[in-house]
Amino acid sequence: MTDKLKISIVYFATAIFVLLNTYLVYKEIYFGILIPIACIMLVLYIFSLEKILLLAVFVTPLAVDIGNYDMGVSISIPSEPLLIGILFFFILKILLEGGIEGRIVQHPITLAILFNLSWMLITAITSDIPIVSFKYLLSRLWFIIPIYFGGLMLFRVKTNIRLFVWAYVSALILVIFYTTYIHMGFGFSEKSGHWVMSPFYNDHTAYGVILALFIPVMFGMAMDKSVSLNQRIFAAIAVLIMLMALYLSFCRAAWVSLSFAIGVLVLVKLHIKFKWIALSITGLAIVFFTFQFEILDKLEKNKQDASANFIEHVQSILNISSDASNLERINRWQAALRMFEERPLVGWGPGTYQFEYAPFQRSKEKTIISTNLGDHGNAHSEYIGPLAESGIPGLLSMLFLLITIIYTGLNVYKKALNRQTRLLALSATMGLITYFVHGTLNNFLNTDKASVPFWGLVAIIVALDLYFSSGEEKVKP
Repeated sequence: MTDKLKISIVYFATAIFVLLNTYLVYKEIYFGILIPIACIMLVLYIFSLEKILLLAVFVTPLAVDIGNYDMGVSISIPSEPLLIGILFFFILKILLEGGIEGRIVQHPITLAILFNLSWMLITAITSDIPIVSFKYLLSRLWFIIPIYFGGLMLFRVKTNIRLFVWAYVSALILVIFYTTYIHMGFGFSEKSGHWVMSPFYNDHTAYGVILALFIPVMFGMAMDKSVSLNQRIFAAIAVLIMLMALYLSFCRAAWVSLSFAIGVLVLVKLHIKFKWIALSITGLAIVFFTFQFEILDKLEKNKQDASANFIEHVQSILNISSDASNLERINRWQAALRMFEERPLVGWGPGTYQFEYAPFQRSKEKTIISTNLGDHGNAHSEYIGPLAESGIPGLLSMLFLLITIIYTGLNVYKKALNRQTRLLALSATMGLITYFVHGTLNNFLNTDKASVPFWGLVAIIVALDLYFSSGEEKVKP
């Protein structure tokens, strides 16, 4: 095609657009102004999918759930439409180029993910409300395929790992500034700290879990001497900003999860083997279930409610006698366990808990924030929720994924010859550990806010394992 012909085509297309848009404006239809943007986006989807992926990551913290505005659907704008588009074009790209690389499919983490998704598909078929379960499964796919599998394509170039992290964190910092400004207007009170991050995050728990997840990641980037001093300084400033935001979030579960990750980090630095860490956690679980009645009796004597005072707020974590938030969480867990007892193998179906748990509540366990209809959210656990919705295999698939991710991350840290690779692996693993701990008290993997960074960090660990753990980059930029 000659340059003259190219210019003629541009002029012709411009003239057509001007005429078409003039007609649409005359008819009071204003969507025509979006046509150039749509064309640019289409070109990027076809020829530069990685840029769309980074754009989706950037807009995720700033996205707004239009389900909050009674429009009959629940989707986060603009992040989820972008992810759905990536899902479509990624699958098309894979079909045209001959499939996904074999070692990606055969990686233990990929196999754990496929096991989880396969059982979710089976339980969606047997679900009490199939339409809800298949919608839930589809939403999980438009997170995992673009972010995990698409991320592995992106992270073949090591510098893209930092771009991915900064894409999310830079937008998150904007949300932090907004949240802090609104919070300041209410005197940084504990009660206002629960909602001032709205409309970007639903509440302080969804906000806190992401802050806790990224603090170890950014701390690792601040310690990376292979990059410029300016980049390290920016990363350190980001850590300080997020620590301040985490404190002001009054999210007790996030504080606990970050403290737990620090504890694991100390064990790793002391060169304690993974099997001893796993055995210790298993031992603690056995002790709890063996002496659960004695422990609960002790906890019931704690009357400290949530407070703006830091010490009192920490003490309220163990209050199961009067703290409404803690009591409601126990109410949800008890309902989930009763649901599991009725259908232990396949559960009630993915995503159905919030529609099914009402009859499984007990009057003596309800709180001032309970509802008879049971229409206020999920099981508040990434482990008990799947147990109720997908039975024992559902829980096992989640635990298998957890163990595989942590083992792989620590193994990459141990065997990698390059210091930057070791730092990235360790910081990503610690970030994910904060989420796994937080997952005992809340579940957010059905949202874009948590799924994008979660599956992104998982993809980073796998990419480091496949491409960079030998000390030499196997895939060059």
